[in-house]
Amino acid sequence: MSPETAFRTKHPTKWLTIAAMFMAMNVVMSSFSIPVPGGHLYLNDAVICTAAILLDPLGAFLVGGVGAFLGDFFFYPAPMFVSLATHGLQAVAVSLCAHRLFPKHRVRGALVGVLLGVVINVVGYSLGRTFVYADAAAALLKLPFQIFQAGFGAVVSMLLCFPAGLRAFWDKWTA
Repeated sequence: MSPETAFRTKHPTKWLTIAAMFMAMNVVMSSFSIPVPGGHLYLNDAVICTAAILLDPLGAFLVGGVGAFLGDFFFYPAPMFVSLATHGLQAVAVSLCAHRLFPKHRVRGALVGVLLGVVINVVGYSLGRTFVYADAAAALLKLPFQIFQAGFGAVVSMLLCFPAGLRAFWDKWTA
């Protein structure tokens, strides 16, 4: 049993509380944006990647997929199923890489995970925009901005988890 799964089974109330807190942060961060050229920058990608680096794949899916779904449901429902699938898959991939890819080198595993997560995010939302809005041109127009937003979330999460010490704190707290 992995340490992340052990935390969920040994401390289910703590695990559920933390997953719910991250999910609420995801919903809140998807409710407002920072206007930038080409669209709006939402900070929920940073919350999703941070939670995925810390939590097990189930918790990561709840935070990423269900949290993004709820954020869209409350504020902009058109892409809510795209968000569920894209952010859910992204969060699971980041979590699996962060915890299992390089067990002795967590930074490397997390880095591979967030980079894979950026690809999943960009491809998922590009395909989703094409499907939801029936317009591939709109998806292509938003592609550079989508890459920026996903990359920004990945960088912020890596900075929070490793140089800022959130991952070290998490490891001590969940031990």
